[in-house]
Amino acid sequence: MAKTGKFAVGVDLGGTNIKIGIVSEKGTIVKKISVKTQAEEGTKTVVKNIKKGIQEILKSNDYKIRGIGIGAPGVVDIKKGTVENPPNFPGWGRVNLIKAVAKDFKYKVHVENDANAAAIGEMIFGAGKKYDSFVMVTLGTGVGGGIILRNKMYRGEFGAAGEIGHITIDYKGPECKCGSFGCIEAFVGNQYLVKRVKEQLQDHKDSKIWELIQNNPENLSPRIIQNASEKGDEFAKSIIKDMGLHLGAALASVSNLLDISTFIMGGGVAGFGKPLFDVIRTSVTNRVLKPLKHRVKVLPAKLKNDAGIKGASALVFYRSS
Repeated sequence: MAKTGKFAVGVDLGGTNIKIGIVSEKGTIVKKISVKTQAEEGTKTVVKNIKKGIQEILKSNDYKIRGIGIGAPGVVDIKKGTVENPPNFPGWGRVNLIKAVAKDFKYKVHVENDANAAAIGEMIFGAGKKYDSFVMVTLGTGVGGGIILRNKMYRGEFGAAGEIGHITIDYKGPECKCGSFGCIEAFVGNQYLVKRVKEQLQDHKDSKIWELIQNNPENLSPRIIQNASEKGDEFAKSIIKDMGLHLGAALASVSNLLDISTFIMGGGVAGFGKPLFDVIRTSVTNRVLKPLKHRVKVLPAKLKNDAGIKGASALVFYRSS
């Protein structure tokens, strides 16, 4: 028997995992699964995994589904349904994701940049409800951003606005997968972070991280860095502080450019919590123009790791309403 109310399938396409949920129009996730992205295996495999996950979650479906929303990294043309050059998806190019997915399902499919979808989720269901303007920052495999300006999503001229991860904070910095150098993503994105910490770990033989990874650097992850920090490890604390300083520098530039001073942080790395948020807040405040200093807010995403799923589902409810 079908459940009463309106529901949507929300798909959060990440560089490592694809999170898929059935969501009510009030923002309640009633069912959720995760499948591997396998981005390194190419576009066809990624699309196949998206469809496989949707098919899985719709098995024995008792919900009145209104449509499918997909949040995807990269430059998204919401009218054409194309996703172009997501930074952590090798060989992707430009793909019409709506056509690729819609042909296998009876529901209308919507697509939006993943960070934009997360921002929409926070605007409608989460920490952004009481703010007219804010910037959503997603910290994970990459660093994404979504700009809410006067209660509307700001997409820019071609739909590429909000790519905060590719703000250059050091023009001589490390190479980023986008092809540039010194992007904030190349400092704090999961893969870059773990790689850099592995290299530095050799100089910190007394770090608690060694115990947590069982002396095998291949076991290193952001969660282990967080756990070590919570145990009082000074090296782990310094990593988090360094991340906060870099992020703060990037966000200060965003604030100075857009005159927006509220930032909502989500994604896995945002789980570092108060130690990271405090440094980001101080770093932004120290760098923004003087009239903006007293206005700076750095808030945790209320929807946490579900922001992408809920935001993607909101594409169905709030574009079709």
